Amino acid sequence: MAQVGPAAAFALVRKRTFGPYFFGNALSASGTWFQNLAASLLVYRQTHSALLLGVLNFSQFIPILLLAPWAGGASDRWNRRSLLLVSQSVAVLLSGGLGLLAALDLASTAVVIADAVALGVVSAFSAPAQQAMITQLVDEDEVPTAVALNSMTFNLARAIGPASAALAVQYLGIPAAFGLNAVSYLIFIGALLYIGPQAQQLAERSASYLGASIGILRQRPQLVVFLLIVAAVGFASDPVNTLAPAWADAFGREDTVAGYIIGVFGAGAVTAGLVVAGRVGGSRRRMFTTLLMLSLGLIAFSITPWLPLALPFLFVAGFGYLASNTHATTRLQLGVEPWERGRIMALWSVAFLGLRPFASIIDGVIANEFGVRYAGVLLALPALACAGWIALRARTRGWGPARAELPPEAA
Repeated sequence: MAQVGPAAAFALVRKRTFGPYFFGNALSASGTWFQNLAASLLVYRQTHSALLLGVLNFSQFIPILLLAPWAGGASDRWNRRSLLLVSQSVAVLLSGGLGLLAALDLASTAVVIADAVALGVVSAFSAPAQQAMITQLVDEDEVPTAVALNSMTFNLARAIGPASAALAVQYLGIPAAFGLNAVSYLIFIGALLYIGPQAQQLAERSASYLGASIGILRQRPQLVVFLLIVAAVGFASDPVNTLAPAWADAFGREDTVAGYIIGVFGAGAVTAGLVVAGRVGGSRRRMFTTLLMLSLGLIAFSITPWLPLALPFLFVAGFGYLASNTHATTRLQLGVEPWERGRIMALWSVAFLGLRPFASIIDGVIANEFGVRYAGVLLALPALACAGWIALRARTRGWGPARAELPPEAA
């Protein structure tokens, strides 16, 4: 019998190829939270504007939306490990450089936003490669567990990174937080060098990267549903990330509490990652339940005035967030051929990260005009709508698996 849950997770991280990648990626993702929290606090301390917090996140994610077709094509046509080595090296320079400017009091709001744009370009090319490369490090039957652990990587970082970043900012200062992020990129580079070259099926040259990506969806329209779910999950989680300093203020706490708020959400996600490991997601009942946990948990967190009572709701929301995203992402990975995974994960990047600029701007505008709690409730509604749609589909098609693997003739 195949292992599931924590046993499956621990067995996979002991593999020589996957384990170093997992831990290096986790540390790098944790470092990114140092960068994000430090940048948000720096901008908020300079401007006290929730709208500019939205602009900052917009700047970070808009390159992912604009560059996704080319980035996904690059991930399928070029060696993914080499692409990651180059992109992470550039990220070291960008993060370390911002830390130096901050130490010299030269990191104005405009400089921080410009640096976020540059790091967004790096993310546009690295995200599809990071997502697609995990299938090269494991056997086919281990892909669902690898996807769950890869998703958990970012949420382990969400649980540990923000709280650690808050301590770093409080005791070491904002420049040090940027510097620690640069070090985390170096650790990931070391992990990539340690695992060595990996076999990869390269895609043929395509006249249109965008056309090739859209062609995948035309051939397998069921994948669109999972991309919509990924987008809704990303929108729901955005207020916690984008408006973290404003949330701390809304609960009457100092701004560094923002790191702990994000951390609780991440802790729920890490718990989900251990629970869903080894289980191929996709049943309508499971997706419906986890989307409800995400949306209703965020709504309850948003309307609860007392932070100690609100945090358990946020933990539940984090669990639903990771479980929903893992189920949808697994189906996307298994629904395409190996040489198409870079392009489908580029579309995943658009759905999950590329649309975040608009979520961030919406967050900022709503929070600026009506308060951060309204933003939390409204951004959770798309995930709630997805849960409702799944319930309607289940009335005629049942609550069983929603199949998205390659059909037999295409396998």
